[in-house]
Amino acid sequence: MNASIDSVNVAAPTRTPPHATHRFRLLLRREYWEHRGGILWAPIIAGLVSTLLSAGLLIAGIWFAHKSVAEGGTIQHNGVSLNGLDLAGLAQLMSQDDIRQISEGLAATLLLSASWPWLVMIFVAFFYCLGALYDDRRDRSVLFWKSLPISDTSTVLSKVVTATLTIPIVATVAAVLTAFLFLLMLSIAIAAHGANPLPFLWTNGVFVRFAMVMFAVIPVYACWALPTVGWLLMCSAWARSKPFLWAVLIPVGLGVATSMTGILQVFGLERHWLWPNVITRMLLGTAPLTGSDLNALGEAIESGARPLDLMTVQAFYSNFAEPSMWIGMAVGAVMIAIAIRLRRWREEG
Repeated sequence: MNASIDSVNVAAPTRTPPHATHRFRLLLRREYWEHRGGILWAPIIAGLVSTLLSAGLLIAGIWFAHKSVAEGGTIQHNGVSLNGLDLAGLAQLMSQDDIRQISEGLAATLLLSASWPWLVMIFVAFFYCLGALYDDRRDRSVLFWKSLPISDTSTVLSKVVTATLTIPIVATVAAVLTAFLFLLMLSIAIAAHGANPLPFLWTNGVFVRFAMVMFAVIPVYACWALPTVGWLLMCSAWARSKPFLWAVLIPVGLGVATSMTGILQVFGLERHWLWPNVITRMLLGTAPLTGSDLNALGEAIESGARPLDLMTVQAFYSNFAEPSMWIGMAVGAVMIAIAIRLRRWREEG
């Protein structure tokens, strides 16, 4: 029996559309690959530069110490003089309080050595947000991306996540690795002079605590950055040209005008109230320091508190007890929503 080809029904394969979360991951990958130089390589290079400078300072310090000993200098500790750089002998004379003080100094040194990737992160996140929506309109690629089954909300939110989480996470990894290399260099220098670096640098848990706290507080500064990210994205979606000038001149001009006229005093506010409460939140939110952090740091310096007392998860998360944090998050969410609407309307370069 012959069967005609027409009588054979071949079922067309059904293709399941990608899940929304899968599309969002692809959008995050797109942001990473398009801005890999700023997101990945900039903090890594900053960390390497910091490591090289720290190595140079360490070598210079050892050289000057050897020179001082060669000229007859001695190390004094608890009334005992040690000839030469005998760190092993010095370690035997140290009490637990001495080692604790070294740990406190080490915590501050780790922050300084690891601060370079975070400094770069501030500028990377700022200019990334400024160009996130403007560059697509300038090169007309926004028409291509709008032709895909990707919503404006998903596109803008992928840029928000990149600015508030991806960039800080990569910068924090680079900062922690920079601190690790700094400790490794110190360990080699201490071991070369006859002492065991473990009780000084590793077994006190300073590095582990430093790394854990830095990663744990990323959500705090992601929320703190929302007003700045929202404002910059809104300017990026709205400005026809030069979004940097619009993003900076509008708040700065508003601050200058209110300070000169004193109009805020009519509402019972200080003449310069706008600068610390509004303008800095609009422009400096990518810096990983809140107003409460700065106040706590100033009080700690005045009272002589230990640096380790400030490096706690509880201290950083106490920022959520401040009304300014929640007000900033709400305002940032509103500006992000406006940026989403603007992206739907603006297509011109």
